[in-house]
Amino acid sequence: QVQLVESGGGLVQAGGSLRLSCAVSVRTFGRLGWFRQAPGKDQEFVAAINWSGSSTYYADSVKGRFTISRDNAKNTVYLQMNSLKPEDTAVYYCAAAPLASAGNRVSEYAYWGQGTQVTVSS
Repeated sequence: QVQLVESGGGLVQAGGSLRLSCAVSVRTFGRLGWFRQAPGKDQEFVAAINWSGSSTYYADSVKGRFTISRDNAKNTVYLQMNSLKPEDTAVYYCAAAPLASAGNRVSEYAYWGQGTQVTVSS
């Protein structure tokens, strides 16, 4: 019943920018987050935003380069990625957590999208 659909991934050269979008079928979640998974690595937290209010959270590796935002009217969360690096290459997933107090734990996010590939060339 709950669906999250990512879009906006693709190929980009180092230093470039990309904006990911996640369309959410339900608005009643406390927090929306972005995670990523590179080949051979575990999923890692990237950023999160509360559905109500304006609090945002970022992994140290993306602070100053990535910006998470939302458009409640469109049921959509965005991830603006600037100054991309080859190490940002991964499948990016959006996820929804029931509680606004959720942190960066994968287990706290109950619903997940299918993911969108981001590849950054050097």
